[in-house]
Amino acid sequence: MSETGRAAVYTDVGNPFEIREYTVPDPPPDGLIVRITAAGICGSDLHIWRGDIRLAMMGPGPRILGHEMTGKVAKLGANVRTDSLGKPLKEGDRIVYPYFIPCRRCYQCLRGEFSACPVKMPPPAIADNAPHFTGAYAEYYYMRDAAFVFKVPDELTDEMVTPVNCALSQVIHSLGTTGMKVSDTVVIQGAGGLGLNATAVARSMGAGTIIVIDGVPERLELAKQCGADEVIDITQDVTGPDRIGKVMSLTGGRGADIVCEFVGIPDAMPEGLNMLRAGGTYLEVGNISLFKTTAIDPSNLVWNNKKIIATVMYDPITLPNALDFLIRNKDRFPLASIVSHRFSLDQMDEAFQTAEWEGKKTATSRAIITP
Repeated sequence: MSETGRAAVYTDVGNPFEIREYTVPDPPPDGLIVRITAAGICGSDLHIWRGDIRLAMMGPGPRILGHEMTGKVAKLGANVRTDSLGKPLKEGDRIVYPYFIPCRRCYQCLRGEFSACPVKMPPPAIADNAPHFTGAYAEYYYMRDAAFVFKVPDELTDEMVTPVNCALSQVIHSLGTTGMKVSDTVVIQGAGGLGLNATAVARSMGAGTIIVIDGVPERLELAKQCGADEVIDITQDVTGPDRIGKVMSLTGGRGADIVCEFVGIPDAMPEGLNMLRAGGTYLEVGNISLFKTTAIDPSNLVWNNKKIIATVMYDPITLPNALDFLIRNKDRFPLASIVSHRFSLDQMDEAFQTAEWEGKKTATSRAIITP
């Protein structure tokens, strides 16, 4: 009999996840099959679950959501013998890999801008159609092209490694685009999975004062442990002008060198731009929901020479860099503690309800599924 695996299938907004069983496919010659060991609930998964980006990215039909994950090699394609750094690869080896596949043939890829490849990530496939396992919330993952696969060192736990192919690599890549210099003052808007990883990465990159903004005491405390010098609690500094004034007071009235948006609320952007010094850089990462708008004053950018950089995803070389970051900093920062909640595949509805932050206060920094 053919081997089967379970998956948590999303059918529509408001519906509970359905556990379905599918035949595990054989890998293509240049790909492999992953036995998923942990999958994170990212903010973008919550956007799809709520219906924020349903029409733009999906359409009707059952889907397997999720993209932040790690696992072990279950089956190797006939042409796959090593990982992308030339290390021998065999069944059972722990690996990380991007959740998207740059085509390596378009204009952007030919320029080495893999994160900007326009076809790197098609919408989630219909789950009932082979090869079925195209999302993270399942026991298996079908990788059609193993061009970017990296072995995981034994000393790193799954709790540390789960965010590598999303949150951690995203912030490493994104902060690298800002031109951050040693001792730069950095403001982090949002202390969820992205913001906490960004705090640790900014500290390791030599940032000066790091200021983290959030409204959950547990997250703010974890931000301090990840390297934040100052925190701003939005339940105490409740208005934008309050928070802007606090940043100005902490920077001698100058403003921050870099402000990073990791919360995914459009109105955080004009507030963050007003926390920025003249000549500073605003990094936009969190706002991925389409057709959400906010108002900004362009003259504030022009007269103050402020820059805006927006990034999504990363170049694949970021993955081994992220693993190296974890090895060097696993005893310095409580990175495994960013994973605050764990659920089984059968607990998907509870997991998403726990991870949900819109319209409520939650201490969840990252929830993971262990299929």
